[in-house]
Amino acid sequence: MTIKDMHNDIRTKTVVSPAAIGANATKTGVVVDRQGYGGVEFIASYGAVTTTGTVVTLVVKEGDVTGTMTSVANADLLGTEALASLPAATPRTAGTTKEVTKRVGYVGNKRYVSADTVSTGVTSVGVVGVAAVLHSPHLAPTANP
Repeated sequence: MTIKDMHNDIRTKTVVSPAAIGANATKTGVVVDRQGYGGVEFIASYGAVTTTGTVVTLVVKEGDVTGTMTSVANADLLGTEALASLPAATPRTAGTTKEVTKRVGYVGNKRYVSADTVSTGVTSVGVVGVAAVLHSPHLAPTANP
């Protein structure tokens, strides 16, 4: 029997700590050092956003050094930032436009990556957080945590 084991082949990092979102605000993500890993999957978790006009955009960034991060080219993403973002919606629907997780992958070659959340629209009630899942380690098993 073959054991399917992802546990020892990933590492997780909090990029944006879960927090209430507000109008026209940017939450700058923590920079993740992906040295030793082949890729990163960003998981955005959107809580019970109630305001229909609120939009939360996920912006993935990369850099050779931590102080010079730029937006990632679409060719270096699996999926899109738009699909990983939270659109305006009337009404809000659980599992689609509230209380939902979305993802976008990074397959570029920069050492450092991050993701910011940018909210626009009217003040909202809700929580957003972003985690990074580093995968395809050069050496496995990975340390836990």
